[in-house]
Amino acid sequence: MRIAREGWPFIAGTWILTLGAALLWWPLAVILAILAIWVMAFFRDPIRPGPRGERYVVAAAEGHVVHVIETDEPMYVKERSVRISIFLSVFDVHVNRYPVDGTVDLVHYNQGKFLHAADEKASLDNEQASIGIRGPRGPVLVRQIAGLIARRIVTDGKVGDRVGQGARLGMIRFGSRVDVFLPLTSRPLVRVKVGDRVAAGATVLAELGA
Repeated sequence: MRIAREGWPFIAGTWILTLGAALLWWPLAVILAILAIWVMAFFRDPIRPGPRGERYVVAAAEGHVVHVIETDEPMYVKERSVRISIFLSVFDVHVNRYPVDGTVDLVHYNQGKFLHAADEKASLDNEQASIGIRGPRGPVLVRQIAGLIARRIVTDGKVGDRVGQGARLGMIRFGSRVDVFLPLTSRPLVRVKVGDRVAAGATVLAELGA
């Protein structure tokens, strides 16, 4: 099982605690061992195959679709857009992936609150990082949003980087949400609906120019 690099300190720490507890009181060691196994599962980093190509927008995160709406996006896309929001529970893979090929135009971090990530209000109020990608069919914005438990957003790319569809974008630790904004001028045909489960880098969220 591939493990995200951010996970190793947490994994090592929980297993050290488990071994120490085993010397003192085995029931506690059992509880800590379950926690250690969960921590390993949380930081798993699978690479899943999926459709590739400039007309596809693949999921930037793993979890359940909680919103598919039209909205204005003034930061990067700067026009009316479709926003697809994916909620990640503490049991989902939390490594995020680029939905399209392109060049990173924007990386902007904004401090904020830690409301429940599935709530609509989290889009405006929660701590978040916005990554603008100049794709082959126009701009795409990915927004990593912290949640109730999440306290650390990791964004790998920097402005000017060339990025590949399905490649690692970063991760959010312990429960969160990821939004993908697609301008209406790119004529996105959305392929998911609220309640659908999607896999990062594998599930097609939309087709552009369809």
